[in-house]
Formats: sequence, C-alpha cells, structure tokens
Amino acid sequence: MVPLLGHARTDSAGGPAIAPFDTDAPPAGRRPRRDPVADLRAWVPDLAVAAIVAFLGLYEAATAWVLPGNRVELVFVAIGTAAAVGLSRRLPAAALALVWGVCGLQLLAGIDLMLVQVTIAAVAFGTARWGSTVTVWLSALSIPLAGLIVIAIVNSRGLGGLAGLAGNESVVDTIRELSTTWQLTAALIGAAALGAPWLAGLTLRFGDRARLSRASQEAAEEDAARAVSETEQAREIARLREDQARLANDVHDVVGHSLAVILAQAESAQYLDDTDPKALKDTMAKIATSARTSLRDVRQVLADTQQPDAPPAGLDTLVDGVRASGHEVVSTEIGVPRPLPPELEVVAFRVLQEMLTNAIKHGRRDTPVEVERHWEGELRIEVRNVVAPSPFAASEASGGAGLDGMRRRLESVGGRLDVRRRDEDGRSTFTATAWVPVRAGGA
Repeated sequence: MVPLLGHARTDSAGGPAIAPFDTDAPPAGRRPRRDPVADLRAWVPDLAVAAIVAFLGLYEAATAWVLPGNRVELVFVAIGTAAAVGLSRRLPAAALALVWGVCGLQLLAGIDLMLVQVTIAAVAFGTARWGSTVTVWLSALSIPLAGLIVIAIVNSRGLGGLAGLAGNESVVDTIRELSTTWQLTAALIGAAALGAPWLAGLTLRFGDRARLSRASQEAAEEDAARAVSETEQAREIARLREDQARLANDVHDVVGHSLAVILAQAESAQYLDDTDPKALKDTMAKIATSARTSLRDVRQVLADTQQPDAPPAGLDTLVDGVRASGHEVVSTEIGVPRPLPPELEVVAFRVLQEMLTNAIKHGRRDTPVEVERHWEGELRIEVRNVVAPSPFAASEASGGAGLDGMRRRLESVGGRLDVRRRDEDGRSTFTATAWVPVRAGGA
C-alpha cells in the first residue's frame, strides 16, 4: 500500500501512527529484526473486536428464522464480516476486499442481509483512517455502490433478518410495495451509515497530517536555529583565530624589528673608541629609544583589538631607525607620494618593517641596504641587501614566519609579495618586493 502520509507503524497504545521516518530503521540493505511476541501483542485489540463481531453474527445466525441450509450461509456472512472488521486497522485494503467479496457472494447467492453487517462501518472508518491512497479512493467509491447493492438485495430477497429482528417485517414490506421512492431513501440511508464513519476516519487522517506538518515545521525551525547558532559560533571562532594570527604577526614585527635594531646598535658599540664616551652615550641613548619605542608599540598592539594605526612619522621612521643602528641605507622614492587609507598605511608600515628586519638580521654590514618606493598606480616597496651564501638565507628566501605574515597582510588588502634570492657577480642578493594598493581592497 502507498499511504497518504509517511508509513504506518505501531504506537505505544498498539494503534498505527503516521511517521515521516523511522529513527530506528536498520541500515540500507538489511532487513529489520522482527519480534513475534510484539507483533502478536499488536494484533490483540483487532482480534478482540473481530471475536465480538463474530459472536454477535453467529448468535444472529443461530436465532434467525431460516432453513438449516440458509443458516450456513448466514454463518459465512457473519465470519466474513468479523474478519473484515478485524483487518480494518492493520490491513485496511484486505478488509475492503473481503467486504466486497462477502457482499458480492451474498448478492449472487441471494443471502439475506444481517444486522451484524452494520459493523462494516468500522471497515469504512479504517480504510479512510489508515488505508493507502488507492484504498481511500476505492473506499470512497464503494459507499454509493454499497447502497445500490443493498437495494438489489432487498428487491430480490426483502429485508429478511433485519426486518425480522426488528419485529416489523410486514410493515416494511407494505412500505416497499406502496412507495416508489423507497429505493432512493434506502440508498441514502445506507450511504450515510457508511459515509459518516468514513468521513470521521478521513478527518482524523488529515488531523494527523496537520500535526505531523507542524512537528516537521518545528523541527525544521529548530534545525535552522541550530545551524544559525553553529554558523555564528564558527564565524566567532574564525574571527578570534584571525585576531590571534594578526596579534602574533604584529608582535613578531614590532619585537623582531626592535630587537634587530637594538642588536645592531649594541654590536656597533663594540667598535667605538674607548676614548670617545660621547659616542658610546649616543649609542646607548639610541638603544634606549629603540627599546622604548618597541615597548610602546607592543603595548598598543596588546591593548587594541583592532589593527593599530601606523606611527605618525610613517615609513621614513623605519629607514632612519636602521641607519641609527649603524647600517647604511640607500633610500629612493620615485613618483609623487599619495596619502594611504589607515588600514593600507598600517600594512605598508608593517611590511617595510619586516623587510628591514630581515635585511639587518641576514644582510652583510659592509654593503648598504637599498630601499625603493615607487608610486606608479600603486605603492611598490622594494628592499635589496647582500647576504652571505648560507643555507639559512636560502630558506628565508623560500618562506618563514616573517614572510608568511607579510604575504597574509598584503593579500588581505589586495596586495602581493615577491621574494627572490639571486647569485650574481660572486655575491648573493636578497630582494623583497611588495605591492600595496593605493585604495583599500585594491580598488
């Protein structure tokens, strides 16, 4: 059978319920394990009702004023009706077919109508309540046809047992002989007797569908709310991770650059003339200034959850700081400088800071650090320095925490980074080039 709503299962009260899915369903390709005891227990209410109908039908057949041969026919009708009623809940299609079979044989054999056949109304209810789509439609068509069958039986046999049990057989026969519209009245009464329980079953069926629809809607709303909550949590986690990565990059850039400058200044102090205390004091003052600036920048980074603004002095401050450490820096600026948005100015500052840090750490002190800034559509920053031919320098050219941080910063605003190491004229040159868009997002 193909049900109107989901599939039939047995609820806690032993009756069938409509469910869109079965959470306890076995894996695909494997048959569920059946419990014979549970199956038999589920049939107990149906068997009890069938037994009551059978008892009433057999009692009616035993007490009817008919010939012995006809009594066997009544027993057949009673047993068939009881079986149909018993199947109306669990197997409504089979119950409908059995009713048609009993009534068809009753019409062909000329068997009298029985009072117990009133319980066929239970079959009408069951087909509308639990039957498949085809069963529901067939049961709907069966109701007017059942009225026609009753008329045919009464026309050929009279009311028989029904009128006899009511004690007014002669009155009914008189009405049947005098009235010309009794057939229509009988058909309407029969259709109403079956139609009322059928409509009741259909109402409960659609009530179940409405409840199931509401439950499905509530479940869908809960799933949607859960999905929104999980999405927000994922976004929050991603934001926190991004902030953590940004904070790590900022601390790396600030501390790494300051320590590199301080280290270079301290190393240059070793070569000062002992008889020149002023030069030594100047170097120590520069070291103190670099440390103080580094401490201020670190505090700013740790205190601010957003990306900190660039220092007011801009990129030239970085170049001057490297010169103060004792490194020779050749700075060139080509084109007309243009003001950058705050976020792009921060990126340019941090990228140049990391480039100079690498030049101080890995560059040779006897050759100058070349810094070029090109303002041609976008800001192109290029830093070149001569490095010693060592494996460490080669690894810096291919990657590293500082280079990765620069690359992420630039890509976040639509820029890009290129790092190359060239061996020419007997020396190795490390060149880092960054393209920073003049407008946010590279627009």
